[in-house]
Amino acid sequence: MMAKPENIQILEKQSMLSNYAKAVAGMLPLPGAKSEALPDRVLRIENVTIDSDALAAYNRVCGLRLRNTVPATYPFVLSFPAVMNLLVSKDFPLPAMGMVHMSNTIEQIKPIAVSDTLTIDVHAADLREHRSGLLVDLVTEITVEGELVWRQASTFLRKQKTSLSGGERPEKVDNAPGADGATPATTLKVTPKLIGKYADVSGDRNPIHISKIGAKAFGFPSVIAHGMWSAAAILGTIEGSVPDAVNYTVDFGKPVVLPAKVDVHTAKTDAGWEIALRHPKKGYTHLTATVTAR
Repeated sequence: MMAKPENIQILEKQSMLSNYAKAVAGMLPLPGAKSEALPDRVLRIENVTIDSDALAAYNRVCGLRLRNTVPATYPFVLSFPAVMNLLVSKDFPLPAMGMVHMSNTIEQIKPIAVSDTLTIDVHAADLREHRSGLLVDLVTEITVEGELVWRQASTFLRKQKTSLSGGERPEKVDNAPGADGATPATTLKVTPKLIGKYADVSGDRNPIHISKIGAKAFGFPSVIAHGMWSAAAILGTIEGSVPDAVNYTVDFGKPVVLPAKVDVHTAKTDAGWEIALRHPKKGYTHLTATVTAR
């Protein structure tokens, strides 16, 4: 992982609706409005406390049990305002609206207790070419009393031509759980109402998740589920087996177009678990994931 910038900017609580308005404005072709390099600063949110009611609502909509520690995916919600603030800033080189969440890697060094007070740091790293566009990592680090307890890298894709465009695509081999047609561990019913509730509890009200018109504007036939809702919901299948110190990696595939039923396939491995979320009839993956003890 690249070195973390030393320049720290303290971030005050801001309206997420305001950030989405900035994201839409960022789609407009304004000469000179965008930098060519990543911002060399850390956005910090200090003294973050966990709202037990908000956490309970998150757990309900994701199908997770309420405990005195938060699920490994919940800090994504806590850090999302800072991530969005960085994405819509004028010195961020890519327009936020239309970016595709490709993968997410979570390192939970130790569980975060509901009673903990957190410091959340977010910075951008590793702008690089991909045959489908440009990739960038939004890196989040969470500390409690100066101790690092949770880290993630969310990788986003901006679709555009690069020097790698047009190259031969490697053949994809599907070895994830369920590729052999096995019976799923469980099936999840996903409705626009459910995802609307997740939008409320997560603060992620991107139009592609809550508005048919907004979704169609970006090429989807209807609203789609949040990738991080899927990433949280599949953990419910193995929730009792997720270790306190855990690495959780997710690669997102085809979006879940709503309403939908999706199959969760799991496989126990020597290192931990492999999970796949699949279309029940066509069999393709909406996401694949691994869960391993640190």
